Amino acid sequence: MTIKEIQLKGITWNHSRGLIPMVATAQRYSELHPQIDIEWRVRSLQEFADKPLDDLIGEYDLLVIDHPWVGYVAETGILVPLDEYLSTSFLEDQASNSVGKSYESYSWDSRQWALPIDAAAPVASSRPDLLRQAEVERPETFEDLLNLVDLGLVAFPAIPIDTLMNFYMFCSALGEPPFSGREQVVSQAVGARALQLLKQLIGKIDPACFERNPIKIYEIMTQSDEVGYCPFAYGYINYARKNYARKALEFHDVVKFKDNRLVTTLGGTGLAVSARSNHVEAACDYTEYVASASIQASIYTESGGQPAHRKAWEGQDANNLCGDFLKNTLPTLERAFLRPRYSRYISFQDQAGPIMWDYFKNGGEAEALLNKVNQLYKDSLNAIAE
Repeated sequence: MTIKEIQLKGITWNHSRGLIPMVATAQRYSELHPQIDIEWRVRSLQEFADKPLDDLIGEYDLLVIDHPWVGYVAETGILVPLDEYLSTSFLEDQASNSVGKSYESYSWDSRQWALPIDAAAPVASSRPDLLRQAEVERPETFEDLLNLVDLGLVAFPAIPIDTLMNFYMFCSALGEPPFSGREQVVSQAVGARALQLLKQLIGKIDPACFERNPIKIYEIMTQSDEVGYCPFAYGYINYARKNYARKALEFHDVVKFKDNRLVTTLGGTGLAVSARSNHVEAACDYTEYVASASIQASIYTESGGQPAHRKAWEGQDANNLCGDFLKNTLPTLERAFLRPRYSRYISFQDQAGPIMWDYFKNGGEAEALLNKVNQLYKDSLNAIAE
């Protein structure tokens, strides 16, 4: 038995979309580089969003991360700046083939802290069979959506993080993208109207949605016949694929608000390398392999991944696997809002989400809520200078 000269360990998030593509790419990479072995482990979706990267860099060489962490990463130096190890031509290809702002989302202080390997944003999805059965059309406008909600056919995730992201969405729809200044997340007038619009929808869906993330929504849509339409939830390519679930979903662009499509909030994941790795060059080479156009459009997508390279999103081979999920939702991702990434943003997000969730679940005053959220924002900015 050959003993591998280099052992790399990676940590990703616990879903088929998060794990299987990494295992598949690691296996093929090791076949091409017999001296290197790569082992992937998982953590929960909640840990992926919340758990500090500091707790992981000592144990793992490779980390699948969320882009709001990059300001903190740049401040602490816990990850490797990939631009020191990858060629300029490769990084230029990544930038020019970015899906929306996915590549930009992992850039900070003129350094590239991760490569986008998974592009995502809230998109719409439907069960066409259930809509036909109810003799209704898929909604195209916000008014259409309100009418469909009244029929009890609509659900969407309303846990704290998704509620906060949807608040951002309605602020943008009203012409004031959040975090445009340093004094407030959003003005009182726009914030109050955004809360009102979201409340119109949340007040009419099953209260169980307050405990459901996108995965749980998609499981209900595919494993039962209760929900025919989801207006916005982070897209999951798996649920558009044949035989992944009881019923495959169709995915679409989100509805129009007034004259324009809603602008949802960018998600996705990036692949990064720990600054404490003993094998930085090997880890960076594997990172380039996973993010490359050829692998993104083949092994990565074929094994259940949701790619981040534009050639995969536009290519017919990848789209044939998922009922055109990629082509149909690409416009949504192209205009997606990029969250702040300053070093204390995660702290703001972790506190603001539950406050907003409580407002929708238990009631309260919009003005008081917005004052709390704006103060959290200012506090998080002030903490940078301390």
